[in-house]
Parts: sequence; C-alpha cells; structure tokens
Amino acid sequence: MKRKGFLILLIAVMGFSIKAQDTLLLSAHPFPLWGIINNGDTALLSAIDEAYIFPERKFKNKRDLRRYRKLIRNIKRVYPYAKIAGQKFKEVDATMATLKTEKQQKEYINRVEAEIKSQYEDELKKLTITQGRILIKLIDRETGRTSYEVVRELQGNFKAFLWQALARLFGSNLKWVFDGQGEDKLINEIVIMIERGVL
Repeated sequence: MKRKGFLILLIAVMGFSIKAQDTLLLSAHPFPLWGIINNGDTALLSAIDEAYIFPERKFKNKRDLRRYRKLIRNIKRVYPYAKIAGQKFKEVDATMATLKTEKQQKEYINRVEAEIKSQYEDELKKLTITQGRILIKLIDRETGRTSYEVVRELQGNFKAFLWQALARLFGSNLKWVFDGQGEDKLINEIVIMIERGVL
C-alpha cells in the first residue's frame, strides 16, 4: 500500500515542470494546470467558467409548457442576429473613431447599412412580431444600448424617429431596455443556457 502511494506521489511530482522560478506546470494532465509557489506553499491557478444554476422549471399545465418551448424557439431564432448586431456595432464604433470627417463617416455608415441589408434583410423580414420584440431586447443586451440609440447614433435622429414610429405601429418600442433580473429574467436564463450549450 505504501509503495502505491509512493509511486503516485513520484508520478505526480514528475509531471510538474518548472516554468519559472515560482510557477509550475502540470504537463501530465490533458489540460495544462498552473501552480504558483508562494512562501513554500503551492497553490493551483485555474480559470474556470462561471457556473449558473437555475431552478427546475415546473409548469402548471401543458399550455405553459408550450409557451416556454415557443419562447425557446423564438430566442434561438433571433439570438444569432443579436450577436451579429453586437459585433457589428463594436466594429462600426471602432472604425468611426478612426474616420476624421463627417463625409467619411456617412459614406462608411451607408456602406455598412447596404452590406447588412443585402445579407440579412430577407431573413429579418420573415421574423414574427414576437421574435422582433425579443430581438429588440437582445440587441440591448448585446450592445448595452437600446435599438433606438443604435439607430440614432448611426443614422441620426430623423431615421431613429421614423423607425420608432414604425415599431410603435406594431406594438413594439425601440427604446425597450433589457432587464435580465426583472421582466426579462426568463429570456436571460434561456440565452445563458444557449451560450453554455445546454439548449
């Protein structure tokens, strides 16, 4: 029994290689593990993903279950567009900061708008009103700005006003803010589960 313990200890010690004077790397493991020596004590350094624990969903009836499943389908349909919007907005924001004149900025915005329309307009037209409302919320979640603010920043007050008026005709509001701890808590949970690969 003592021999087995000694062999395990020997293999573990051999797996460590010195990376720097006070840093260790356990290379025998399929994923590298780092350790640091501080005053003779060795501590594991590890970065792990944040863990989320959601309550088990219980439904009063089949109708509530169907609603929940429909919400999941709707979020899965629009979430990729919200991610794209968030990435595009960051790109546009960074590029706009480098452009010196207002003319260059307008040309760039028009070019980006034409590119987005050619790629996504047909797909976005197929969204339902409910999916559009969810997309408005998720854009705020991804960009940190409401859809109204995004349109206003990129296209000006007049176009933002027009798009807001159109949204209001369909019972939506481009100024909706994503509230992940309040009314949009369920949407936020579903998005996190999608991101984690659970759904």
